[in-house]
Amino acid sequence: MSEPVEIEVAGRSLSVSNPDKVFFQARGETKLDLINYYLAIGEAVMRQMHDRPVLLQRFPNGAHGSNFFQKRIPEGAPNWLQTTTVQTPNGTPSRALVIADLAHLVWAVNLGCLGFHSWPTRAGDLEHCDELRIDLDPGPGTNYAMAQETAAVAKQLLDELGAIGYIKTSGNRGLHVYVRLQPTHDSIAVRGAAVAVARELERRRPDLITASWWKEERGARIFIDFNQNAPHKTVFAPWSVRALDHAPVSFPFPWEMLATLVPHDMTIATVPAWVAQHGDPWATMADQPQSIDPFLDMVRRDEAAGLVDAPWPPVYPKMAGEPPRVAPSRAKKPKPSPSAND
Repeated sequence: MSEPVEIEVAGRSLSVSNPDKVFFQARGETKLDLINYYLAIGEAVMRQMHDRPVLLQRFPNGAHGSNFFQKRIPEGAPNWLQTTTVQTPNGTPSRALVIADLAHLVWAVNLGCLGFHSWPTRAGDLEHCDELRIDLDPGPGTNYAMAQETAAVAKQLLDELGAIGYIKTSGNRGLHVYVRLQPTHDSIAVRGAAVAVARELERRRPDLITASWWKEERGARIFIDFNQNAPHKTVFAPWSVRALDHAPVSFPFPWEMLATLVPHDMTIATVPAWVAQHGDPWATMADQPQSIDPFLDMVRRDEAAGLVDAPWPPVYPKMAGEPPRVAPSRAKKPKPSPSAND
């Protein structure tokens, strides 16, 4: 048990308890090392997380210990914390932390929060999404090279639509492509756009990419997880740190690095120096919010072709236009029609 240390962050004095507690075992990095990482790239972090509600994933004993998700601010939290009310898919309200400044983020890290899962909305307007998040999910039988190839296909599609995409590592095996949207539509519309993107990517490379929600239909392909855009869903935030022993970062990078980047190398030990040398690859994202209209045109095209909505996750109520929420192998087969000879 090390003595607490006081640090000044965003005009506030914060006490960091057990600053020498090892959070990441590969290099022995501590809670204070993690805090210093976030402080070192504070401007880049705040460009993406400022005013967003976050879901906390807490690891009180570091990445090697047990963890739990916390959506609600705990009892006894300081009264200066900014919060907002978010809901679970079934409508249960929760008082969630809003990352109003770096002091809010450091306060959460002191509780053992290693990474942050952020909403695609700002606290000032919870009804309208400002991000479309294209989650390239590498399942069994796939590898990172396949995720890289999928990202290149996604980039080509966005270019054709006149939309600007920004790419980052997930901090683990996957990749995420973000489109900063004008906040004009709700999450149901944005999820619909994500479904249309997933289906178009599958059409272009069915050997590599799948939009199939059911795992039994995916095969060894990269799944475009459109439901990460469903209402009240969060995604691992840019610059956040995964709970793995080498402290990997969910790292935003320029598209030019897609073919050469080794995600394992981007950690709390290496990212601050990289940003100091190269800058923030997502620095201009907020300057160029995109219209959702080209994506909604894709939705309307699929509807005109007879495609119905894709399945929703089981925690959601039955949605309008949704197909039966049952895996194909378990669906009841239609009875054969009687023949003329019966």
